[in-house]
Amino acid sequence: MSEHLTVLPHEAADRLAIRELVEAYAHCADRRDAKGQMALFTKDTHFVVYMNAKDPKPSLELRSREALAPVFADLNQYDATMHFIGQSTILTITTDRATGEAYCLAHHVTVKEGKRRLMLAALRYYDTFVKIDEAWLFAERLLYVDWVDERGLS
Repeated sequence: MSEHLTVLPHEAADRLAIRELVEAYAHCADRRDAKGQMALFTKDTHFVVYMNAKDPKPSLELRSREALAPVFADLNQYDATMHFIGQSTILTITTDRATGEAYCLAHHVTVKEGKRRLMLAALRYYDTFVKIDEAWLFAERLLYVDWVDERGLS
C-alpha cells in the first residue's frame, strides 16, 4: 500500500482547482466554447500535439493562446463529442506552479449521408499549470494520442 502524505488545506484547494481546470477544458470542448477553452490558457501558452505518442516529433506546436482558436474550432466538424476524463495526477505542486498528467477517452461522432461513425481516441495530457491572480491556468499542454479506433454506429 502506498504512503499517503498530509495535504494542507490550501494545497487541497489548489489540487481541486487544477482538477476543475482539466475538467473545464473537456466541458468547453464538448460545448464548442472555443473562447472559454482558450481562456483556460496563459497568453504565451505552449500547446503541443503528438498524433502518434511513439513519435518524438510533434504533429502540431503552438505558442500562444490566440493560436489555439483554429484547433478548438476544428471540433465543429463533429456532430457530437464527449471527452471523458479518467485519472488525473498532480505530479508536482508549489504555491504557483504545478505539473500533472491526465487521461482522456475522446469520443467524436460524425454523420455523413445518414450514417453515423464514432472515432474514439485514447489521449494523455502532460500539463504545466501556473497560478495567476489566484486562478490556475495551463502554461503548457502536451497532448499524446496513444491509439484511435473508428467504427460505425447504429
